[in-house]
Formats: sequence, C-alpha cells, structure tokens
Amino acid sequence: MFFELTEEQALVQETARRFAEEDILPTLEEEEKNHEFRQDRVERMGELGFLSCVLPEELGGNGMGFLESVLMAEQIAEVSASWRLPFNMQNLGAPLSVARWGTDEQKEKYISGWIEGKKMGFFAMTESNTGSDVASMKTHAIDKGDHWELNGSKMWITNAHVGDAGLLYAYTDREKGNKGISCFIIEPKKTEGITAKPIETKLGLHCSPTGEFVFEGTKIPKEAMLGELNGGFKMCMWQLGNTRIGCAAGALGVAGGALKHAIQYANERTQFGKSISKHQMVQAQIAEMTVEHEAARMLVYKAAWLKDQGKPNQFETSVAKLAASEAAVHAANEAMKIFGSFGFSTEYPAERYYRDAKSLQVVEGTSNIQKMIISGMACGHTDNR
Repeated sequence: MFFELTEEQALVQETARRFAEEDILPTLEEEEKNHEFRQDRVERMGELGFLSCVLPEELGGNGMGFLESVLMAEQIAEVSASWRLPFNMQNLGAPLSVARWGTDEQKEKYISGWIEGKKMGFFAMTESNTGSDVASMKTHAIDKGDHWELNGSKMWITNAHVGDAGLLYAYTDREKGNKGISCFIIEPKKTEGITAKPIETKLGLHCSPTGEFVFEGTKIPKEAMLGELNGGFKMCMWQLGNTRIGCAAGALGVAGGALKHAIQYANERTQFGKSISKHQMVQAQIAEMTVEHEAARMLVYKAAWLKDQGKPNQFETSVAKLAASEAAVHAANEAMKIFGSFGFSTEYPAERYYRDAKSLQVVEGTSNIQKMIISGMACGHTDNR
C-alpha cells in the first residue's frame, strides 16, 4: 500500500493549512466571543477551490475528489471546527445531490453560487422529534396542482437563517412510509411562508450559524422538486454518506488540534523541576491521543479513497466517522486535563476543542447509528454499498 500524498495533494493540504493560520486564526478568538459568521471568508474559500471538489468539471468542479476535500477540511478544523462546515454545506451536501439528481436548469441555477461561496447552502431534514429516525419527520408537502404547499418545521439546520438555497426533505405520501418522502430545493429569503430563526444556545461551533425553519402554508413551485416524487429518502441516505466523510475529516482536525496544543503546553509547563511532558502519566495521555489520531486518519483517508474509486464504502465511512469522532472527543478531554486549570479558561483553545468535539458524535449520524451500521454489515445482515 502507498501512503504518501501526491505532489498536488500535498499542495492542497498546505494551501488549506496556510489559509486556516492566516485567514481564520488571527481573528478567531474575537469571532468566537461574538458568535460571528463571515460569508466573505466562505467566498475566499470558494475562490481557492475548497468548495468545488468531487463535482464534475463541467459543473464547475476542480478535478479533485473526496480525499482532497478531506485533506482541506482536516486542516481547517485543526484551527476551527466551525469553519469545517462549509465543506459540507457548499460542496458535499446540496451541490453534490443536485449534480446527481437535478435537472439541467437546477444545476445551472444553483451549483455555481454554492461552490463559489456566494450563495449559502444547507440541507434540512432534522426536526424537534426527528434525528436518527429520518422517517419520523412531520413536515409534509401537499400537491395543490400548480404548486406544493408546505407545512411543518425543521431545526438544528446549519446556515438556516443565512441560507440562500438548499435542500428540504418532506413527506409527499405519508402512507408509504419512508418511500413517501421527497426532496425540494427551497429559497427561504425569496419565499413567503418560511420563517428562519437562529439557534444561539449552543455548546460549541460558535462561528457556524445554526437555526430553525417554520413552514406555514408555504407555496413552492413544482419545478422545485429534486429528483423523482417520493425518492427523497434514498437521496437523503446517499447524501449522508457523503457529508459523513466531511464530519470525519473535521473530527481529524479537532483531534489533531487538541493534540498539538496539548504537546506544546506539556513541553512548556514545568512541575517538580521538569516539563510535564517528561512525566509518565502525561506521556501516557499523549501517546493514547497520538495513536487514536493516527489510526483515525488512516481510516478516514481510506474511506475517502474508496469513494473516489467508486467502490463500496458505506462500511468504511461509518468506521471512519465513528473512530474519528470518538478520537476527537477523547483528545479534547485529555487536552483539558493536561492544561489543568488553564484548560477551563477561555483564554486557551483547549476548552473550545472540548466544546466543538462533542458535536461530532451527533451530526451526520450519531455514534450509536454508526455502530448499528457497522455491526449490521460486520454480521452480514446488510451489504456494503
């Protein structure tokens, strides 16, 4: 097996690292305090080609793939987990789904704005009582002849109140169960009957806007449907298989950032006449963090490589997401311990990694859902796809 990155991949990785350190890091502390989101930064990410991986070149793609997207997202998340989110919202989420199932008109209308960072994307499936069980959603669309009428709500939606266009999953035939869900492209800022509100009571990811939608008799045009009628559940699961690898990449970055800062602090801090990195208990902590991070990296890179080769990868993607997210939480927790009292202070990054890491055990399929997927395939109950 060949583990070395190509010259182009190494350049992609370095470009993302420099962007994170030069564009994000200098103002991150103040932006975190103010829960500030900056679309101008998303546009710069678009200009650098960060948001156009995986997409076909004829639709504006840059000729790269999932692995390159993972490499970039990892470097960004090492500095800020909040700024890993655009990789999913502007690239692996709505744009990739529209590229696969959209009409020519839909592709032309939406994709370029998303990948250029000029139009903020999102995908709305979660509700107050709907998370892992997607089929339990209540939001529904009724065929009114010349339009669809939408009623319901969505919450915990990244970019909801800043979003320009994105995907909405809703029932169009409840009697068919999950085979009665359809997908629509909606434009909240241009559509009456859609209320978008921010959710500001979050533990972490303070620079990533999160919100909720309420739909009350909302009229959306017939041409807003993406793909086939009642084909939304299949599309949703396929999309999660793509955005899940983005979350795994973010988890790698968080784990790597926590580890890097823990090592730096352990080398600088002295107790009992020597740096704490020379005390065995701290060495054990750093060794565990390092092993888990290195193992997760290989799993995430492998899953991304399989996706680029068009090979079955659902099993590997779930393994990677589970391993990386758990490694991120453990690394952040150990970093807090190594920092001691300073880990509890907002003046140091340890507490931010700790807060941000917890989201990775939930989004794009909880750790429990990943275990269900992994065990089902390991036991031969379901096939890898």
